[in-house]
Amino acid sequence: MEARDPELKKELDATLQARKELGGDYESALVESFLEKVEQRLDDTVDRRVRRQLAEQQVVVARGGTKSPQGTSSFGERFGFGAVSLVLAIPLSAIGVANAGIEGLVVAWLGIVGVNAVHAARGLPWQRRNRQKSDWED
Repeated sequence: MEARDPELKKELDATLQARKELGGDYESALVESFLEKVEQRLDDTVDRRVRRQLAEQQVVVARGGTKSPQGTSSFGERFGFGAVSLVLAIPLSAIGVANAGIEGLVVAWLGIVGVNAVHAARGLPWQRRNRQKSDWED
């Protein structure tokens, strides 16, 4: 979806014009209708991108190329996972302390460290070498 989509701009203008004509009583219905159109547009864009990526992967496989190993992860994936786990650590710590005191805090952080350790160890070379291919993988 382009940053300035002419169809969505027309829809927004029509929604704003309808609000002027109908008044504030129908504002929530008009906003919901517009947001549904935006959501549908985003869904279509995501679907199109996913289909394109799947097609590109199929072409690579059909040409005899290899896909990137499942165990390797990019810097962005590792950084994103770490950032998300730290953001989620705040409410998890608060919940742990509120419910079980210092023991709850320790358990929450052991869980956070454990999940991050498993994620980090997932891409180690020795783990990829000994791993059997499962039925879930292509």
